Amino acid sequence: MENIRNFSIIAHIDHGKSTLADRLIQHTGVCNERNFQDQLLDNMDIERERGITIKSNAISLPYSARDGKSYILNLIDTPGHVDFSYEVSRSLASCEGVLLLIDAAQGVQAQTLANLYLAMEHNLEIIPIINKIDLPSADIDRVLEEIDSELGLDPDTHIKASAKEGTGIEEILEAIVERIPPPEGDEKNQLAALIFDAKYDAYRGTIIHCRVFEGSVRAGDIIRFMHNNATYKVEETGRFMMQRVRQEKLSAGEVGYIIAGVKTVSDVRTGDTVTHQDSPCRQPLPGFKEVKPVVFASIYPIASDDYQDLADSLEKYKLNDASFIYEKDSSAALGQGFRCGFLGLLHLDIVQERLEREYDLSIILSVPSVRYRFTLKDAKVIYVDNPAHYPDPAEIDKGEEPYIRASMMLPERYLGSVMKLCMDRRGVNSSMNYTGPGRVELSYEMPLAEVIFDFYDRFKSVTQGYGSFDYDVIDYRESNLALMDILVNGEKVDALSQIVHRERARARA
Repeated sequence: MENIRNFSIIAHIDHGKSTLADRLIQHTGVCNERNFQDQLLDNMDIERERGITIKSNAISLPYSARDGKSYILNLIDTPGHVDFSYEVSRSLASCEGVLLLIDAAQGVQAQTLANLYLAMEHNLEIIPIINKIDLPSADIDRVLEEIDSELGLDPDTHIKASAKEGTGIEEILEAIVERIPPPEGDEKNQLAALIFDAKYDAYRGTIIHCRVFEGSVRAGDIIRFMHNNATYKVEETGRFMMQRVRQEKLSAGEVGYIIAGVKTVSDVRTGDTVTHQDSPCRQPLPGFKEVKPVVFASIYPIASDDYQDLADSLEKYKLNDASFIYEKDSSAALGQGFRCGFLGLLHLDIVQERLEREYDLSIILSVPSVRYRFTLKDAKVIYVDNPAHYPDPAEIDKGEEPYIRASMMLPERYLGSVMKLCMDRRGVNSSMNYTGPGRVELSYEMPLAEVIFDFYDRFKSVTQGYGSFDYDVIDYRESNLALMDILVNGEKVDALSQIVHRERARARA
């Protein structure tokens, strides 16, 4: 265990996370030049094209350090987007340290901060890396100032690198060995392993990605998931190189996979604890929570004959995405379809694109909505995410909608237009501070329904692409809600109905 290091790379979108992972993989010789391609850990076409990471991934890198010892460095690659923050937190819980990547030209951004706070919550060793130092617009002194003032980290601990050019990679690998502590745990204890991801394989069923904290697991063992008490017999264990590499057992401190004949990804919950059936650990590892969808929309096939194809495609898609939920829905205008729940707007966008591309479907997506809470006159509380289920207005005592806390970082010159945009969206300013010369960090509390509409596009537009935005859902607050119906030729079209704030109804229509 002394020779194992578990680490993750965290960064804002486009700060070079996947490129750095590629260089580390190349440098340790896991992948030969013939098989190499950019964004090695991003398996989906959509991840490569958009330059984003959607699913967590893991790989074991053998490394011979300058001290003459051989180490196994387990890199757990995480998604960068706010929609997948729970997945990020489970991946970080599997590590002892992180590489915090900061773009030398853009400096500290909103998601850099959000991910840093997650790493601090898990008490991880943080190694700041200033990436893209080869750019003509790189301003290293400013970034060092931000590392000190905004992140509260010691700027002397930073490493300068250019993942694209391959500069500083050896230094980063040495820092991982020297500064990130080895994992703790005892192979003789009862098994406790944390699931940080799961992928579906058509031949082997669900492949569980996990980090073993205590004990060991091998083929033939009977394991139990502590959340739903399901038991399975282990068929194979191993670790990830470029492909899955079978090994006799996984022991405390190691990161790898378990294949145990689990039929669907939905049976495996990210954050759940795996233990032995006959000698379980006393309590599950902390931090598990049910991931709840935040944004809802209906999906209909353009041709009603394609309904069965859509149903089959959603079932297949669900095998690989446990956070996606759906149920049957129907509309007088658009026919049979499905009401779906997503983690956020990016998640919705990805599901739509993958259905169209991988399953060759032509679909119509309804206007996205959030989950509202209504208290009725008889004190009953109901949640409504579909306008078709809006309660009788005469029975409503009060309506509430989810609020978010949005944190934005932007150049000072755009401050006025961003504040106006937030106020137009019923936002309330909760804090503002200057993080450096000409840079402002703003915090607003506003309704989620206003954000999912087109807030992000408008925000990027008014800041000319220089602003960064991050949010988390905080609570429900009372609101003056109404059901807005749209008539076409005097006929009500149910697919166009929306639940809106009464004052915003005309603007939405």
